[in-house]
Amino acid sequence: MIELGPNRYGKSGIRLVKVVRGEERHQVRDLTVSVALEGEFDAAHVEGDNSAVVATDTMKNTVYAFAREHLVGPVESFGLVLARHFAAFDQCESARVSIDEHRWVRMPTDDGEAPDAFLRSADFTRTATVTATSDGVAIEAGIRDLAVMKTGRSAFRGFPRDDYTTLPEADDRIMATMLSASWRYGEAVHGASFDELFDAIGETILDAFADHDSASVQASIWVVGRAVLERHPEVDEIRMTLPNLHHWLVDLSPFGQPNEGEIFVATREPFGLIEATVRRGE
Repeated sequence: MIELGPNRYGKSGIRLVKVVRGEERHQVRDLTVSVALEGEFDAAHVEGDNSAVVATDTMKNTVYAFAREHLVGPVESFGLVLARHFAAFDQCESARVSIDEHRWVRMPTDDGEAPDAFLRSADFTRTATVTATSDGVAIEAGIRDLAVMKTGRSAFRGFPRDDYTTLPEADDRIMATMLSASWRYGEAVHGASFDELFDAIGETILDAFADHDSASVQASIWVVGRAVLERHPEVDEIRMTLPNLHHWLVDLSPFGQPNEGEIFVATREPFGLIEATVRRGE
């Protein structure tokens, strides 16, 4: 017997820029939005019957049309409006809206910050994912590709060694990563300020990352994730991805020079990839 398994469809990579034109200053909102639906869409696959299929072009148009009125605050709130709209279709069991917000900062000038000129900031991407079902909504927020580094208090020792192990043990090494984190809010968060929460959780992540002695990248994820849950009761769990971007000490002995942890070569590939979820227990 052949049958259709789990399936979903939607529109990805919807690019949206909104300019908020204040009397004295402008604001830029730059988003990439994706919509995904699950539900009673089997007939479209197995029978070629599109009567239940909301066109992905309609999804794109809805995002643009809703942006004028509803993109006035945090991206989580915009995602909530969109997810609830799509979940209201009878044939839709689940609607997931994922948003990346790309940061623009005001261009500095001799007279101060420009009111209507901006620089694209590449320090990180703010993310939000809202999933709406008949049972309610789930809200996740996060950051992606935040470049951070520890130049001290980072070690890696005591790992297994075999015939193929060449990595020396390290008591004090560079730990650099492009940190990505996504945290899930509990039910009590829906009346909260998502912007304030995002800023506060981001500060906790940076504080915990900076102020600990790391035994490994795995241990650092635990330290940072635990700090977020301890300080922010609104968060039920946090998932973190930390690629280990290696910095290898350069051998300067051929040039008659010492190298006491000063000169490194930074590599991007291959890299270690460490991922973990820290969550509240039962």
